[in-house]
Amino acid sequence: MKRYDLLTPEGTRDQLFDECLAKRTIQEKLRKIFTAYGYSEVITPGLEFYDVFNSKTRYFPPETMYKLVDGKNRLMVMRPDNTMPIARLAATRLREEKLPLKLYYNQSIFMVNPKNSGRDDEFTQSGIEILGGERTAADYEALSLAAQALFAIDQDFTLEIGESGIFQTVVEDLNLPEDKSEQIHSLIESKNFPALNEALAGMSGSAAEAVRALPSLFGESEVFAEAEKYMYSKELRTKLSGLRATYEALCSMGYSDRIKVDLGLAHKKNYYTGILFRGYVEGYGLPVLSGGRYDDLLGDFGRNAAAVGFAINVEAAAKVFLRDTSESLTKPADVLVFSEPGCEIAALNHCSELIDSGLTVFNSLFATADEAAEYAKAHGIRRIDTVGANSAVTTKEV
Repeated sequence: MKRYDLLTPEGTRDQLFDECLAKRTIQEKLRKIFTAYGYSEVITPGLEFYDVFNSKTRYFPPETMYKLVDGKNRLMVMRPDNTMPIARLAATRLREEKLPLKLYYNQSIFMVNPKNSGRDDEFTQSGIEILGGERTAADYEALSLAAQALFAIDQDFTLEIGESGIFQTVVEDLNLPEDKSEQIHSLIESKNFPALNEALAGMSGSAAEAVRALPSLFGESEVFAEAEKYMYSKELRTKLSGLRATYEALCSMGYSDRIKVDLGLAHKKNYYTGILFRGYVEGYGLPVLSGGRYDDLLGDFGRNAAAVGFAINVEAAAKVFLRDTSESLTKPADVLVFSEPGCEIAALNHCSELIDSGLTVFNSLFATADEAAEYAKAHGIRRIDTVGANSAVTTKEV
């Protein structure tokens, strides 16, 4: 029988030293941005009832969730998404709070991803949710913060924007079975043109032509003129006009060289109702940031309010940060403190004094001075303080 006590589960991994420091650095950068704009932190349970993620407007495929049963035989899941629990929170414990609510979070999610997808099953997200407020102003604030967050991760970033309503409308107009609609959704999201054309074989009409065109409608301002050819209804033209206004607003903020329009932008989470956006940084193929508007989600929990938000994959951001950092983030201690036999308490007192003076210390637990010196040399510690009788301290540079 195979033993698993020395392994981590598929899709998970241990994180060490520089990885941890990079992760904390990213989290702190993002926290400063969010709090500077008046956002308040919330933490939701890592363990939630399955029902939180299982309704028409907030459906998660069961096979993508880690499930378990509690002591009362109720079905539970490890949190696969942060937005839904925060919507639940806003509709319950924060129900009496006046809108808009501006919240931020920093917590892990757990999802079963396909093998070799390049995605971890457990990773940390830092993000914001704007619950309530005037829609246009909230969208602009969310997008502005998304751009600032990406800039804090890597100055060479791209923010792609799209409109979920365009995709939803044209696919609905095809009148396809649900499984076929989901297939087309997935093919558009992955920009798999050959498979999309095959899936649409035999279909004709304005909606089919629009679906075929969506994945190729990508670029800058010129996309809008091309897209107008496929906007066959007033509803679609209105949605495209709204996206154009958002694009122009972002350009006016100084992001014109960082913004791309992607009318093929679709998301597997079906609660989005308006603007969609994703953030990329140079040299990292997967999105580092994703977000959008979800006006129906809070109502599903019993509190009608529009909302918009985004999440950043902290592990992905940390990888980018480490890639761009030439030196190790793990710095050696300034001083190694070695205690002669019987002087352990005096050595700890000396450590406290050094720390109070602004130094970092490594309290040696070695039995001999030679072992301590060997460790200091191997780990780049340049000073050894030996504490002896009567708390006498002898300092030696290594």
